[in-house]
Amino acid sequence: MRVLSGIQPTGRPHWGNYFGAIRQYIDLQENNDGFYFIADLHALTTVRHPDQLRQNVIDTALDMLALGLDPNKATLFVQSQIPEVTELTWLLMTGTPMGLLERCHAYKDKKEKGLSADAGLFTYPVLMAADILAYDSQIVPVGADQIQHIEVCRDLVGSFHHTFGETFVLPKAKTLDVGAKVPGTDGQKMSKSYDNTLPLFGDVKKIRKQIMRIVTDSRPMEDPKEPEGDHLFELYQLFATPAEVEAMAAKYRAGGFGYGEIKKAVAEVSETHFETARTRRDELEKDLDSVRDILDAGAKRAREVAAAVVDRARTACGLR
Repeated sequence: MRVLSGIQPTGRPHWGNYFGAIRQYIDLQENNDGFYFIADLHALTTVRHPDQLRQNVIDTALDMLALGLDPNKATLFVQSQIPEVTELTWLLMTGTPMGLLERCHAYKDKKEKGLSADAGLFTYPVLMAADILAYDSQIVPVGADQIQHIEVCRDLVGSFHHTFGETFVLPKAKTLDVGAKVPGTDGQKMSKSYDNTLPLFGDVKKIRKQIMRIVTDSRPMEDPKEPEGDHLFELYQLFATPAEVEAMAAKYRAGGFGYGEIKKAVAEVSETHFETARTRRDELEKDLDSVRDILDAGAKRAREVAAAVVDRARTACGLR
């Protein structure tokens, strides 16, 4: 199956990104034809500094490769290197109802908060639809909050086919397994919006200090504590083995220990979990030419696929 996913280079990924999405994207490359792109065109709606965007693109490529994306199994490329996608966006835009875009969550939420919304945010779902359709994508893994964008894409396909005849592969959403809650340093859902994230990569000592500063309640050390619903325990569960989780749960219920102990345990298991990826990233960063070669090779393959799709769309519309 052709699987497609895009990663916005708006900042460095954190634990929530990894357990909620990235880990599953990488798992899907094993038995599928994965197309993974760095969505720099989408990022332009929020990143307004050119040098920062360029660096974010390279950092995102480094992170994905370090975490296990294999360029021999999947295609990794930068969105803006595929001009066929922006042409396809326009072909779709000419048949997109305004009302459909006005109902999309990102635009509605911003308007309801009284914030200004530019045309980029308003038409964002059409560019996303072009991203999906340009590569004959069959499966698009998304979180529950992104399912609407796949529905918009399918609506646009239906409208295009009704007007011009069957042209595109109709994609299906694959809802990601986000059962494992990833709490931030304040106990809320980990999110850049809340400034409560723990980065995947960076200075290990600095990350450990962030973990040690995680907010906890003020119960005395000797009190027994219920592990379920405790955000430190939930973080520990992400990395620990079932036996380690069971032992930690027993320690919670027995009491007689401080939160500093679980914080140290979270730091240790997380450092071990990402150790190989951290080493791999350091090696890749010393050879950025090879990373750029991977992106160039990915863009070449992606353009070959997208060119054929756009050629079908041009012919259908009468532009050929």
